[in-house]
Amino acid sequence: MKIGLDIMGGDYAPKATVLGAIEAYKVLSGHTLVLIGDKDAAISILRENNFNPDNFEYVHTTEVIGMGEHPTKAVVQKADSSISVGFRLLKEGQIDAFSSAGNTGAMLVGSMFSVKTIPGILRPAITTIVPRVKGGISILLDVGANADCKPEVLVQFGALGSLMAQNVYGIENPRVALMNIGEEEEKGNLLCQATYPLMKETSQFNFIGNAEGRDLFGDMADVFVCDGFTGNIILKLAESFYVITRKKGLKDEFFDRFNYEQYGGSPILGLNAPVVVGHGISSPEAIKNMVLLSKDMVESELVAKIAKAFQ
Repeated sequence: MKIGLDIMGGDYAPKATVLGAIEAYKVLSGHTLVLIGDKDAAISILRENNFNPDNFEYVHTTEVIGMGEHPTKAVVQKADSSISVGFRLLKEGQIDAFSSAGNTGAMLVGSMFSVKTIPGILRPAITTIVPRVKGGISILLDVGANADCKPEVLVQFGALGSLMAQNVYGIENPRVALMNIGEEEEKGNLLCQATYPLMKETSQFNFIGNAEGRDLFGDMADVFVCDGFTGNIILKLAESFYVITRKKGLKDEFFDRFNYEQYGGSPILGLNAPVVVGHGISSPEAIKNMVLLSKDMVESELVAKIAKAFQ
């Protein structure tokens, strides 16, 4: 297995990404990590840390897509950027997965232009992990790829989240809930009201009804579905819990699990190849876990199972 890592993506690249690659190498066990970006800079950092550069493969690039650049323009105009080259390698089958902590919009655009969505998928979705108070995790999607959604898109998100929960996290018959402002079937905005009956009728996943915000960290469901606007607000609010507890000097195991470093990144589901997007402020620990999540996605054959489900 070859996992491609964009070493130029993120606020602290390339140092944080290269150091994260070192940590990932220690636990990858036989798999190859391909560093995509400034090869000279990478080798310099590796040597500074007494690490043999021969442990990695390299694809040198000369351009970088900045965090504030327009995604579509940047992907088209910067063909030799680490993100553009990474997706070219993924499309050509030279790597089995691609991950980056760089420009999220560019990662979405790049994936749509290169590996494209699985036939039958209307829109790809970005997922995130939600810790439970009593232990374990749930999945929330979409968290930012699609600010506006149609009912049939949310139904597909339910199927995507269910397949990920089952195949990557080993959750049998995952329970899928629709994020809403009330438990009753008729509650919600027009989108939720139109989505509920479609989910109720589907045989693609185990739909258990509406969920409210207070249910998110409990044991009610394994997958929570919402549009990307709602999901992104939930995600950013949840991330703030960890930051606030640290600033207040509070130590709590539950809130520690809101630390993004533990999960590394967010998979973009619905694509023809495994793609993981990391947080812009990713530390070496987060980069390591982003790479390991990419490995898990390849080993679980999630893409093939999603494609089969949507035939």
